[in-house]
Amino acid sequence: MKKTLKDMDFKGKKVLVRVDFNVPLKDREVTDTTRIEAALPTIEYLIKEGAKLLLISHLGRPGGEAKDELRMDPVAKKLANLLNKEVKKVDDCIGEDVEKAVADLKDGDVLVLENSRFYPGEKKNDPEFAKQLASLADIYVNDAFGAAHRAHATTVGVTEYLPSAAGFLMQRELNALGEVMENPASPFVAIMGGAKVSDKIDVIKNLITKVDSLIVGGGIANTFLLAKGYELGDSLVEADKVDLAKELMAEAEAKGVKIVLPIDVVIADDFSNEANTKVVQADQVPAGWQILDCGGPESLEQYKAIIKDAKTVIWNGPLGVFEMEKFAHGTIELAKALAESDAHSVIGGGDSAAAINKAGVADQMSHISTGGGASLMFFEGKELPGVAALDDVE
Repeated sequence: MKKTLKDMDFKGKKVLVRVDFNVPLKDREVTDTTRIEAALPTIEYLIKEGAKLLLISHLGRPGGEAKDELRMDPVAKKLANLLNKEVKKVDDCIGEDVEKAVADLKDGDVLVLENSRFYPGEKKNDPEFAKQLASLADIYVNDAFGAAHRAHATTVGVTEYLPSAAGFLMQRELNALGEVMENPASPFVAIMGGAKVSDKIDVIKNLITKVDSLIVGGGIANTFLLAKGYELGDSLVEADKVDLAKELMAEAEAKGVKIVLPIDVVIADDFSNEANTKVVQADQVPAGWQILDCGGPESLEQYKAIIKDAKTVIWNGPLGVFEMEKFAHGTIELAKALAESDAHSVIGGGDSAAAINKAGVADQMSHISTGGGASLMFFEGKELPGVAALDDVE
């Protein structure tokens, strides 16, 4: 068990909080506050407890150098609105100006530090950078589940120098994902989509030891269909992963796990929303055409029947190219079927969360993870570096 906020005394303490404020911006305005709102319970608790808060996050991919368009100012401004409270902001993470701003903080004050990825030492987990950051605070709290799969200075390095704990969001994620992986009600169904088998090999291997059925969609399904000897036209496939797909299917069969592949698919003559489309059987894709949605009518009936009987469902990755309206149908219909089912549903962040939101059924899911990469690593059965680094309860 990792220490949580309730295990610490924060009164008058300077608390460095790693948050995930990697939010979308347009014209220097935050366009989606979901990630900021997810951190509010931790921030508000620490304010109430009389802590002096130093919030740190990455934003975008500045590549280790300062870029004005990726400064944290719009995020600090949006946080101030949400908290209905003054939020201070500094243009650095370390150095004299930051030290002075920290020294001026009173109990309950909130200070947003600059984008951590302006420093090459962040992604390299440079001990010197971590040490300088840690010297600003008395306690470290990690509430950035979305960055917990990365061993960076702000997720791992600082824990070498400060007592540490998990924030409420981190705690909620670990509980929700841990429960579904360790103690799922059966039938346990996993839906695995996305583009490449190579991204999901370890997840599929781990899930085969736990689930009753594995619905495979997206580009991943194409490689499995190729392994069955199907002609797939111009569909995205990983030809070098065919033997692996065969091994995974054999392994699943040996364990009595059903791998569910599409029966019929939506194909297009071009990778575009303007392409001509038609529905064909999965083994009858003509030359020059490509599968862009694994949710043909027969496939959807098959998926819906499995989900209707399920007690636990985890979902990572869409069934098709859902960003294009013409190929979103399968993913959206699957989301609606999951919303209507009685299953305990856990959505693995990233594209899956975006698809659930697009379908308008987010409030009908049991848990939607805030971290795509982190939830994927969790589903692989691996320990997250940002979690492993936190202090254990004695």
